[in-house]
Amino acid sequence: MFARVFLDHPAKVDESFFEHMLFALRFSALLFAAAGAALVHALIPCLFEKTASGIIAKLYARTHNRGR
Repeated sequence: MFARVFLDHPAKVDESFFEHMLFALRFSALLFAAAGAALVHALIPCLFEKTASGIIAKLYARTHNRGR
């Protein structure tokens, strides 16, 4: 049960538990940054015009076909 919950998925993407945790935490921080940029852009359209979409594109590129 422990291995299934904590180790199986990280192993599928060739990472240890802690490597996967660090990757996921960085990913989460970048998503928060993208959300913040989108919120500011919604209020002041001339700011952060391409920031959120740029972050999302980079995250997609990092994760596309990961572990396949």
